[in-house]
Amino acid sequence: MAQVPSPTIRARRLRRELRRLRDRTGRTAEDVAKLLGWHRTKIIRFELGHSRVMPKDLPPLLDLYDASEEERESLTALLRQSRQKGWWSAYGDVLPDDYVGFEAEATSISAFESLYVPGLLQTEEYVRAIVKAGRSTADQDETDRRVAARLGRKTLLSRDAPPRLWMVLDEAAVRRVVGGPKVMQAQIARLIEACGLPTVEIQILPFAAGAHAAMGGPFTLLDYSDPILDPTVVYLDNDSSTLLLEEERHVARYRLMFDHLMAKALDPDESAGFLARVADEY
Repeated sequence: MAQVPSPTIRARRLRRELRRLRDRTGRTAEDVAKLLGWHRTKIIRFELGHSRVMPKDLPPLLDLYDASEEERESLTALLRQSRQKGWWSAYGDVLPDDYVGFEAEATSISAFESLYVPGLLQTEEYVRAIVKAGRSTADQDETDRRVAARLGRKTLLSRDAPPRLWMVLDEAAVRRVVGGPKVMQAQIARLIEACGLPTVEIQILPFAAGAHAAMGGPFTLLDYSDPILDPTVVYLDNDSSTLLLEEERHVARYRLMFDHLMAKALDPDESAGFLARVADEY
C-alpha cells in the first residue's frame, strides 16, 4: 500500500505557510483582516486551525502577502489536498480528533503506553474487548465501527514505506488480562511477531524498574520527513480529552522523557524474551 498525503498534515502546513507569509509582510492578523474587510479574528482562526481556509479566501491573502508564482502554486496545491478526505473521515463519529490524520504521514512514531497495548499492534479480539469495556452502553453497530476504525489504522504498517515504530510498554500493559487468557495469548503473540519486523522496536519497562519519567501517563511523538515544513507533534490522550503539542519546549521535554524510558526499559532482545515468558504463562 502506497502512502498518500494526509489532509490533516497538509492543512497544518498551509496554516504555517500563511503565517510565515504574513510575518514576512510585517502585518498583524488584525491588520490583514481589516485590509480585506474580514472579521478581526478570521486570520487568527485560520492560523490556529480553528477554521478551515476556504478556496475563495486564499487568492486575496496571497495577493496581500505579495506571494510569488511558486508560492501561489504550492499553497493552492496544499489547499486542494487539505480538502480531500482521508480514509478515517468515514469514521468521524467514532474518531473524534485529528490524531489519525497526524499519524497517517508520520515517518517515525515513538510511544509510551502504561495500561494497554497500543492500537497499531492490537489484535481484533483485543480491540473489541477494549471497546466494549470503555463503551458499555454502545450498541453493536457503534462497537463494530469503533473496531473497524481501530483496525484501519494498522494498514499504516503495511504501506510501501512504513514508519519507524518504537514503543515502550509498561509491564502492566502486557500483564492486564483484556478479553480473557486466549485473547491475551493471541495479543502477546502479535507483539512477539512485531518484534521481528525491521521497522518496529518494542521495549518492556518492567515493574522492577520502579518509578520512571512518564509516571504522569502515556504519550506519542510523531516525526515527519521534513521537520521544517512539518514539525514534530506530541499527542496526549486520556478518557476525557486529547491534546496535541507542537511548541519546541514541549517536544524537547517529551523527547527527553522517551530517551529516559528507553534507557530504563529492557532492550529489544530482552523484551522479546520477556514477552515469550508472558505468553507461556497464558
